[in-house]
Amino acid sequence: MPSQTIQTSAVRGTPDPTSSSRAVPPARIDLGEIDDLRVLDENGEVNEALDPGLPDDELLRVYRAMVLTRKFDIRMLNMQRQGEMGTFAPGFGQEATQIGQVYPLAQRDWYSPSYRSFGAQIWRGWPMDQLFLLWDGFFEGFAPPPDVNDLPFSIVIGSHVPLAVGIAMGIRKKGVEDAVVVCNFGDGASSQGIVSESMNFAAVFKAPCVFVVENNGWAISTKLEQQSGVTELARRGPAFGVPSVRVDGNDILGMIAASTRAVEHARAGHGPYLIEAVTYRMGVHTTADDPKVYRSDDEVRAWEGKCPIRRMERHLTERGLLDAETIETIGTACEQEVLAARESFRKRAIARPEEIFDFVYEELPPELAAQRDEYLRRLGRA
Repeated sequence: MPSQTIQTSAVRGTPDPTSSSRAVPPARIDLGEIDDLRVLDENGEVNEALDPGLPDDELLRVYRAMVLTRKFDIRMLNMQRQGEMGTFAPGFGQEATQIGQVYPLAQRDWYSPSYRSFGAQIWRGWPMDQLFLLWDGFFEGFAPPPDVNDLPFSIVIGSHVPLAVGIAMGIRKKGVEDAVVVCNFGDGASSQGIVSESMNFAAVFKAPCVFVVENNGWAISTKLEQQSGVTELARRGPAFGVPSVRVDGNDILGMIAASTRAVEHARAGHGPYLIEAVTYRMGVHTTADDPKVYRSDDEVRAWEGKCPIRRMERHLTERGLLDAETIETIGTACEQEVLAARESFRKRAIARPEEIFDFVYEELPPELAAQRDEYLRRLGRA
């Protein structure tokens, strides 16, 4: 990949001592090379030199996890359109990015997710019925399951990144085994100052934190080129002293290879690492969005051929691990698993509107107590 250069103009008000009329030639700063990583191409062909070498049963487990993620995503979208689910952010098309970034993590490691991370959360041990609860507005859904070292995500863009770095700094300060933290965020969040500050802190304190920027092309309706002067976001890492790699985010084997490299780097005490996963948001930003307003159908169709699941299917079929019948069997089993989780969610999703008065004051002020009583009377509960 050719080196990218930037230009800096002369400081305003400082004359050129060699000429009073000629413009000062701009300085050229070589930003250097950034490693581009792809293992599995769009036709299912593997670069053997970069292949992480997963055994057959692991390849099938990873494939099934991606299928389950998509089935869950589609079911959530259908439920939202039917009025049974709240607004949420689908991850359709980003299954490889999600699963790959957490694949090398152990139970002792931490994960700080953004709000488009269903697949990673399911892989980490979040029950799907709990994720249904979360997106339907039940506070029980937000707390990570027992023995899962994850943070609840925050809707505030980029706000979870310094928390991840804080945990990583604490791990290093306390010498907690060799645990690491993985934190993901979108290309839009990468423009937030707090993300840059977090990477700087992590670099200075050698925090064992892996940053994963999911470059899916659009920050809601703002195209990457409209928000960043450097469109290869992996280039931002070296400015902070953070080694970086740019990965085909629709290549699950590439994501696993990059994440394994990054986690091993952080686990060995060498500090943070940045992964840019180049992917695409095939659907809406959230269910409150209409992407047809700001992007073309041709653009979406161009990415359909890069589908991470179909790419993996081609590869596994070539290896003799999948055929049409097995693909259908796995898809049906995943769909049934999601439907079972939906039924469990429906049994748990019991509205308790009176609780809105319970978690602000230790002792409810008289005026709020009166409002609560009136509210419950109107609900027919008092």
